[in-house]
Amino acid sequence: MRLPTPQDLRERRTSLELTQAEVADKADVSQPLIARIEGGDVDPRLSTLRRIVAALDAAEGDVVRARDVMHAGVVAVTPDDPVRTAVDRMQDAGYSQLPVITDGVPVGSISDDDLVHADETVGDDPVRDWMGESFPTVSPDATLEEVTNLLDHYKAVMVTSAGETLGIITGADVAARVG
Repeated sequence: MRLPTPQDLRERRTSLELTQAEVADKADVSQPLIARIEGGDVDPRLSTLRRIVAALDAAEGDVVRARDVMHAGVVAVTPDDPVRTAVDRMQDAGYSQLPVITDGVPVGSISDDDLVHADETVGDDPVRDWMGESFPTVSPDATLEEVTNLLDHYKAVMVTSAGETLGIITGADVAARVG
């Protein structure tokens, strides 16, 4: 069994957005002890280390991640698809926007707003001529708070890993999770 180093504990605590006091409370130890352990000033007893790790494990189970909220069935178009295809897919799925994806990587987006002033002759134009900027991307491990912060400024967030699109999150997905 590999024991976590003081740095491992500190990094895990901060990734969970917990204070030393919160971890101390959950592990039933003092905050100064957590500080001393993270600082490498003291080697904790194994029983104390187990309580700290158990507290971090419990806190991690409470954290909602992008992978928990994302919609894996991403409806998308490519830059080379005709605008007509994008419009049809949006209408069929009941969406107001779609990601534009090339080889698994988000490269743009197209929405009703992008096409509001277009006439019927744009149907054969490639999506690249009408697409907007890509939705921001996050890893599957991103927290719900990180995702909602992005959704305050963008219509959707793409979940990607190793250059591959895994899912998409919209405000409706977050609302369904919270509600």
